[in-house]
Amino acid sequence: MATDSGTGSGVARTPDEIDELARRARDGDRGALEDLLAAVRPRALNVCRGVLPHSSDAEDACQEALLNIAGKIGSWGGRGRFTTWMHVVAVNSARSTYRRMRNQAVASDHAPAEKPDPRTTSVIAGTRLDLLEALETLERDHPQMVEPLLLRDVYGMAYDEIGAQLGLPTGTVKAQVHHGRKLVRPMLRGDG
Repeated sequence: MATDSGTGSGVARTPDEIDELARRARDGDRGALEDLLAAVRPRALNVCRGVLPHSSDAEDACQEALLNIAGKIGSWGGRGRFTTWMHVVAVNSARSTYRRMRNQAVASDHAPAEKPDPRTTSVIAGTRLDLLEALETLERDHPQMVEPLLLRDVYGMAYDEIGAQLGLPTGTVKAQVHHGRKLVRPMLRGDG
């Protein structure tokens, strides 16, 4: 494996190279952490764009995800691919950005004699609002089902890969996804 940083060179890293960088970064190698963040940034941005289609909001969520990755790299257990763990962090950052924007829009809607902030209003309108609202409801009532459902149905990950990432048996992941789908389906159709 090449030892040059690869930052700025535009060379895509293989999953094995990313895992190796993640192991070195987790063990305290600052250079590896910088290389890792540069290598996964495009992937994290795509994840965030999947939830927040407005570029500036996806960029904000991606930046938050990269900061979270840097701060929480020690919690990556190395059981599955680093990119799987990164997906979870990026999805959570995108959802956090969405919540922040929604709360700003709600707060501005309740302010007396003030017009709603057009940016927050357009951000809310530009999100996958139906999915995000359904996930908010699911998280409130059944939080253990959110990550497996997102990883399977939004990102198309295999059940065994999700299980490895979340530290759950494959059968448990399948059950959580199945029950999560049953609960979310009516909300996405507008029945619930």
